[in-house]
Amino acid sequence: MTETTGRRVVRAGRAAGVAALVAAVWILSACSRSEAPAGAPGVATDDPPAEFADGQRLFLFHCAGCHGPGGAGTGHGPPFLSKIYEPSHHGDASFLMAVRRGVSAHHWRFGDMPPIPGVSDDDAARIVAYIRWAQRQAGIT
Repeated sequence: MTETTGRRVVRAGRAAGVAALVAAVWILSACSRSEAPAGAPGVATDDPPAEFADGQRLFLFHCAGCHGPGGAGTGHGPPFLSKIYEPSHHGDASFLMAVRRGVSAHHWRFGDMPPIPGVSDDDAARIVAYIRWAQRQAGIT
């Protein structure tokens, strides 16, 4: 390998790395600036009972950027207040696996969901309990 060829490889590698970094930042910022539709039908506007308060707090921190406050969805993530996510179609375990492993897009055209780092299984279970409460408020059982 000549010295010139080695430089080209290094430049190409740097360019690919920069492109990947820019793409990752864009994806993360897209979710963080999304907003749920105001007054979306079926969205619980009241505070949940105390037993779901931790789940709501965790949901707002980790999930609402893409799935909207209360699970109403945004332009970057699907609504959990859809019959698609009712317990008989997507059980609690599917939510837990999505947090751990991510999910390939299969019902919606939002793209793949990456794994969510920093969310323990216990935290994920609290989030799911809150989602199920919100679904019941929307008439999804």
